[in-house]
Amino acid sequence: MLTSHIPHIRYIWLVVASMIAGVINAMAGGGSFLSFPAMLGMGVPPVQANATNTVALWPGQLASVFALHGDVRRGLLPPVITATAIGGVAGAEVLLHTRQETFFQLVPWLILIGTLLFGFSGKISQWLRSRSTHAHLEGDSAAVRPVSFLPLCLSLLPVCFYIGYFGAGGGFLIMTVLALFGVEEMHELNALKVVAACLANLVATLTFIVTGAVLWHYCLIAMIFAGLGGYMGAHWARRSSPKVLRAIVVISGCTVAAYFFWRQSQG
Repeated sequence: MLTSHIPHIRYIWLVVASMIAGVINAMAGGGSFLSFPAMLGMGVPPVQANATNTVALWPGQLASVFALHGDVRRGLLPPVITATAIGGVAGAEVLLHTRQETFFQLVPWLILIGTLLFGFSGKISQWLRSRSTHAHLEGDSAAVRPVSFLPLCLSLLPVCFYIGYFGAGGGFLIMTVLALFGVEEMHELNALKVVAACLANLVATLTFIVTGAVLWHYCLIAMIFAGLGGYMGAHWARRSSPKVLRAIVVISGCTVAAYFFWRQSQG
């Protein structure tokens, strides 16, 4: 095998995949489609690989929150925080109590579903932008209509559960739910999406750390290089074609999903 002829090839791939994941997350999102399989490639069991990957990529999400905090509609933070706290912990707990074999069987389906969500997010974003434009044409009052706490919280719960359990593509589901509840300004939608995803992954991260599900040796490697990739990606984002980036993420996700389907068929 290749790994027997090239020393530390798995570490090299983890470094490269983490850096690329950081770049992709900063520019388009979907970097976990690469970093999670790389973590599995280190021989980490599937549940711990997902937990370690979530922790490794979280600091980059926090940096995005600081960058976008000025666009957050603070009146919506109570239901968002409540849903992310409950849903994120619940998803993380269910993950930790899922058998390794069961989660491994779910991996290709989760990656494929996340990839399809990401692929269709372009259409969703167009719809959201059209709603945002329509809201501006009608006046500011349409964009700041009050949103009921309980219905929004209950609608976000399953999305936040999914983020705590696996997460890929969850951000676009958050934007869709918020848009259905009348949040129509695109910058507000994106900022709330980043906050919700960051908080859901934060409580999941804390759950993974407290329960000892994180393999810190691999986590710190991925965290450092994902952060470096995120820094570079932030500088490249404005000069790159969103359509090209989206195509790269979708192709990568479908390829990874196909690989895991193939591995399961062999075993």
